[in-house]
Amino acid sequence: MSETSEVWLVVGLGNPGPTYAGHRHNIGYLVNDELARRMGAPFRAHKTGRADVVEGRLGAPGTPAPRVVLARPRSYMNEVGGPVKALASFYKVAPARIVAIHDELDIAFDTMRVKLGGGDNGHNGLKSMRSSLGTGDFHRVRVGIGRPPGRQDVADFVLSNYSTAERKVLPFGVDLAADAVESLVTEGLERTQQRFNS
Repeated sequence: MSETSEVWLVVGLGNPGPTYAGHRHNIGYLVNDELARRMGAPFRAHKTGRADVVEGRLGAPGTPAPRVVLARPRSYMNEVGGPVKALASFYKVAPARIVAIHDELDIAFDTMRVKLGGGDNGHNGLKSMRSSLGTGDFHRVRVGIGRPPGRQDVADFVLSNYSTAERKVLPFGVDLAADAVESLVTEGLERTQQRFNS
């Protein structure tokens, strides 16, 4: 089986529904929306009933474009593991070909990092995925949101909207994270880290 015929499962972490749409915790949804736009297809309900998905190929024209399933789980962040496991089982995707796009407190806003494996660092979505998959050995595209200002509670911070100043540069960050996902599935981890982890 050639490299390009295997499927990647790209999961945008977030909370469903309009109430949460603009929150820092929902950056995974925003990046997956951009990837869906690039793939030229809308999200549709998956037959498991637990996520919305886009299936297609991702990559620049003329390059080997791997098969990719973009997923937006319909569960809340702390229960995302169940839908991810169901999709991984349905599409026969190994954990090493799963990419989780998520917000990261320990990285400054407007910065990101790509890595394979690691802990969950208190992130409920990653914790749920690790628990359901039985491993943390999946890829992560960690989009920085920075730490809350002053003494603001972390939970309140991640479930709040971006500031006006942040919203002006957010589209560039979303675009860059989408580029990183595309690079990861077409060029691999090492080249992607060299390009995007600087």
